[in-house]
Amino acid sequence: MNPRTKAYLIHGSLFLITLITTTLAGAEWMYGRLFIPFENNPTLGWAEFWSGLQFSVPFLAILTVHEFGHYFTAKANQVRVTLPYYIPLWIGLGQSIGTLGAFIRIQDYIRSRRKYFDIGIAGPLAGFVLAVIVLWYGFTHLPPAEYIFTIHPEYQQYGFSYGDYVYQKLPPGGSVALGDNLLFWFFKNFVADPSRLPHPFEMIHYPYLMAGYLALFFTSLNLIPIGQLDGGHILYGLIGRERFQWVAPALFILFAFYAGLGFFKPADFAVGDDSFFYNQLLSLGLYILFLYVSFIRISNNRLTGLLIALAVVATQFLFSWLRPEWEGYSGFLLFIFILGRFLGVYHPETEPEPPLDINRKILGWLALIVFILCFSPKPFIFSE
Repeated sequence: MNPRTKAYLIHGSLFLITLITTTLAGAEWMYGRLFIPFENNPTLGWAEFWSGLQFSVPFLAILTVHEFGHYFTAKANQVRVTLPYYIPLWIGLGQSIGTLGAFIRIQDYIRSRRKYFDIGIAGPLAGFVLAVIVLWYGFTHLPPAEYIFTIHPEYQQYGFSYGDYVYQKLPPGGSVALGDNLLFWFFKNFVADPSRLPHPFEMIHYPYLMAGYLALFFTSLNLIPIGQLDGGHILYGLIGRERFQWVAPALFILFAFYAGLGFFKPADFAVGDDSFFYNQLLSLGLYILFLYVSFIRISNNRLTGLLIALAVVATQFLFSWLRPEWEGYSGFLLFIFILGRFLGVYHPETEPEPPLDINRKILGWLALIVFILCFSPKPFIFSE
């Protein structure tokens, strides 16, 4: 078997496996029930599996358009690049979306600021256009409000006021809502039929809404203007290396500050017995260590990373003391760690080039506007 055929088999196999895993995950989210392998009477069967394609097909379509936006732009810039590698991941129990995404591997060393910009911007803009189409379709083709009773027949006793009763009986975190971003908020308020719009904690059962929302969520993460994320390539192209070298770490520290805001509060140490106090103190120490590891690559001097971590925690405490109701989103902390420790905060150096032309500058600032439209301060909200 020649190498090219082998590569096509790998890419195709990963795509098919990812199609299966995202379909499984989509069916679990749609029906609020689980696939249980090796059971004689699985909770979900083939009929539900095929329904899961309503999630997997639009979601993978957006992901594929995103990756091929990068791919074809790289080819146009004579940069050697692989086809997309899809990453399947299904753990069941309604705890995954069936994939960790996809990526293409650039096989050349890019020395051009313009090429980084072109390749970086093509993917998220292409995927964003399709995500908007999927959301428009999902919000303009909502099923009747009674649809939710086919998922949760136990809600029917409460009628359409079920939201006032059922969530109080759920355990903490028993249900999840999709947090608003500007675009999702617009579709809910100005496109959807209000009489068909489900309760926020039930939107996860609507496959096109779920696929479109997740696409916006991952687009916003990709467009964060830090390091080697697509947004980092874009901002680097727009403002150049010298400015990016201080703007990117500043944005990274600000992002980390927001993510951990309210994670620890002064009031947390004023309740409970001595054992509780020392447990909180230990947890705080581990949190500082976590931030230190995340910040360690900002500077060649490791002490700088520690000082930044301590400054961030002290400022978070100050804000939590002054405004205890202000809270960030701790779910971003894992992404903070991945960015700081693995992906990097800074951008690879490029050879000196003239500034981008006006058309690219317009596209670049448009991409940053797309980031603002897609970014949700609290993307997933769990019932209390």
